[in-house]
Amino acid sequence: MPFGYNGKILHVDLTRGTTRVEEPDEKWYRTYLGGTGFVGWYLLTHLAPGTDPLSPENPLVFATSVVVGAPLSGFNRYVVGAKSPLSGAFAETEAGGYFGPELKFAGFDALVVHGRSERPVYLWIRDGIAEIRDASGLWGLDNWLTLERLRQELGDPRVRVVSIGPAGERQVLFACLQNDLEHFNGRTGMGAVMGAKNLKAIAVRGTGKPALADPEKVKEIARWHNERIKSHPPNVGLTKYGTPGLLKSINDAGFLPTRNFREGWFEGAEALSAPVYHETIFHSNSTCWACAVRCKRRVERTEGKYPLDRRFGGAEYEALAALGSMLGIRDLAAVAYGNQRCNLYGLDVISTGAVIAFAMECFEHGILTPADTGGRELRWGDAEAMIWLIGEIASRRGIGDTLALGVKRAAARIGRGAERFAFHIKGQELAFHDGRGKTGMAMGFALSPTGADHIETPHDVAFQGDGIAKLFPLGLFDPVDPLKTDEAKVRFFFLGQKAWGINNVLALCNFTSVPIHAMTFGRLVEAVSAITGWDVSLYELMKAAERANVLARLFNNREGFTPADDTLISRWFEEMPSGPLRGKRIDPERFAELVRLYYEMSGWDEQGRPTRGKLVELGLDGLAGA
Repeated sequence: MPFGYNGKILHVDLTRGTTRVEEPDEKWYRTYLGGTGFVGWYLLTHLAPGTDPLSPENPLVFATSVVVGAPLSGFNRYVVGAKSPLSGAFAETEAGGYFGPELKFAGFDALVVHGRSERPVYLWIRDGIAEIRDASGLWGLDNWLTLERLRQELGDPRVRVVSIGPAGERQVLFACLQNDLEHFNGRTGMGAVMGAKNLKAIAVRGTGKPALADPEKVKEIARWHNERIKSHPPNVGLTKYGTPGLLKSINDAGFLPTRNFREGWFEGAEALSAPVYHETIFHSNSTCWACAVRCKRRVERTEGKYPLDRRFGGAEYEALAALGSMLGIRDLAAVAYGNQRCNLYGLDVISTGAVIAFAMECFEHGILTPADTGGRELRWGDAEAMIWLIGEIASRRGIGDTLALGVKRAAARIGRGAERFAFHIKGQELAFHDGRGKTGMAMGFALSPTGADHIETPHDVAFQGDGIAKLFPLGLFDPVDPLKTDEAKVRFFFLGQKAWGINNVLALCNFTSVPIHAMTFGRLVEAVSAITGWDVSLYELMKAAERANVLARLFNNREGFTPADDTLISRWFEEMPSGPLRGKRIDPERFAELVRLYYEMSGWDEQGRPTRGKLVELGLDGLAGA
């Protein structure tokens, strides 16, 4: 019998209105583990090259892993993947919360949604049984009302729900998914894929749990892990302030993206900082399944023009940068209110902030005028304009319909030189960390198969000084200089990417796991063995992470992506104009040279294609022509 997982994958065909259960063998599970590994395998084997991402033929994959649902902090995430409508590339996006473990407890390790329903529907999955139900009464509702209605209809307040809001229904290309309105699969436009399938929501309830190979060992590791979380400095900081605690230090270091990446220091950062946040709008901590960190924020505000409801989630670092520094806005309540609007509508707040910043810079340069915006001016620092544009984008009205395409397509539609201010990598807007201050992270942005994504790569600043000790098990012993772009940085990224990738195939939270947070490599290997009963090693886990990355690379190769797509935005090749990193830039020719070095180290050819030898090594040679 399997330990840690169910051995069952649920397939739902919305076109035919049917379901079936696949039961892969143990070798398949051990080869791909879960998360990005599952997504990569299904996309290569179930999707023809050149398929329209919004067509019924694009499968939508919800993947847990062989360890999700084990009672350890951070073993609670799931990955959603498909072909991205935003970029046309490989797409995967992670979320925490309770949905992933609940899907496991309901009897399935993954869900693959095929086809398209003729009418709005939702899925109801309970203890091994799946039903396709009518959702016409839910269509048009925001995410909060959808959650409430489904719990009422199903008669169980503990039902876990993934849903799309109006933005996903209208196929905004960066629409996201949410579960329980506090946890988001934000990047790559998976909400648009779900909307294109006329799938409003997935409700799950499970009362069973996969057996553990060594329950006592798992309990011992959980006790050790939770005790270490109480004293491990990065986790202590997350419990106290959450990710908003990052904003001031990033600004002080000079790489807080400001006014569409034009600057790296925001004069209004103090007003958005964690101390002000906690003195003014903070209500309480929230958490994910079985997690002791409790890094999530809930906010509340009843007075003023920007009311905040603790049920609708609190702004994290990325939201504070997206709707704050990127737009020159220092009004914290307005930023938090804008974030809650994105949550209700189902908009990825990162891409939303990026497209609004793009629009504001275009307006500043006369590329957009009041004639394009229905008479509305778009100026840096204008919180009312930001909130108005969020509604226009979600509704696809006026200029919002153009911005709903993302910056790359919006710039092409606008023309008149708008491309100068449309910053993206592989068609996806950037998360808010300026690569001029973290060049290893910049390499991750360039080489991520999904386009720029802060969850795809280790961040250099955590491995300065004594911090490098976290990477000793990988053979990295020299502290990292965040500002250097050299061969040592490529080696750091090459190995660090695999460490980060372990969390993506096992669907673990980066805020509890290796290499930065309380889990160690040695104890993680012990945990996977105790859960599954397999005699695993760190080598095996890193190879699984590499395998998932190569699957994604194969997907992008066949979709026409080339080395020209493995680059950075033009602003990072320019000198930082002010702040602590004034004059700092990344040299584009040197960067391209180091990307080619990464190819060589990875066993890829000069065109960034994995060689036959690499595919044979990873056991993927049978998928080379998939």
